[in-house]
Amino acid sequence: MTSPITASQQSSDQLNRNSERIQEILAMTKRLFIQLFRRPSTLIAGILQPLIWLVLFGALFSNAPAGLLPGGMSYGRFLGAGLIVFTAFSGALNAGLPVMFDREFGFLNRLLVAPLVSRSSIVFASVIYITSISLVQSIAIMMMAFLLGYGWPGLIGMLLVLLTLLLLVFAVTALSLGMAFALPGHIELIAVIFVANLPLLFASTALAPISFMPGWLGWLAAINPLTFAIEPIRAAYAGPLNLNSVVLHAPYGEVTGIQCLLILTALSIALFVLIRPLLNRKLA
Repeated sequence: MTSPITASQQSSDQLNRNSERIQEILAMTKRLFIQLFRRPSTLIAGILQPLIWLVLFGALFSNAPAGLLPGGMSYGRFLGAGLIVFTAFSGALNAGLPVMFDREFGFLNRLLVAPLVSRSSIVFASVIYITSISLVQSIAIMMMAFLLGYGWPGLIGMLLVLLTLLLLVFAVTALSLGMAFALPGHIELIAVIFVANLPLLFASTALAPISFMPGWLGWLAAINPLTFAIEPIRAAYAGPLNLNSVVLHAPYGEVTGIQCLLILTALSIALFVLIRPLLNRKLA
């Protein structure tokens, strides 16, 4: 007679723990959004910067040679996919900054001594926050591109855009959180962000196709994770969506849309597996 009661109690305890864990994640996520609403300049700048790039670069290269872009695509539509991905990438790369500031101001230590159900709630809250901000910024870019006449990906294409961004954001957020715990301070983290941002942008297909690049840069762009996120989104804008079709003509061969998504998925899993020991050690 005791085993059913014990099993029932264990099930009830597990449900209570899961409920408390969700409450912890929501509370910490809410705290991050409250900080954002009190100082919205970061969000505003994160939206305005890619919009300015879209307008100015789109106008600057509006008279680009006809053979520059595949399929006769306008440069504004070509650039839109790159800016969507780069904006999400930049936001995810900054994901470690709030955690780093919490470390430096001592708030993280208070969290670690608090009776949390799971200290991983700190990580999940950061992931949810950065993902939400990145999606808002990306949708703003897509709306501006639509108003400028660069098209809209449609319902299925929109789902592909969101899926691609989620995979990229998860991967880069994992990397950023790992750096937030591994580096000594926010100066070093900001330095890494500044060094990584623009080189990864220019060494991708965000601004130009591989066929327009010198050989060595084409190879870098062909293995750049940003490229594997950009090309499926660009395909969603180009016309009827078929993930089995080739979206990237790389120096090492042709890559389909589904292969790009699989590469991003593997990258996300690999980065989370790599930083998990570090997070477990720092949050212990």
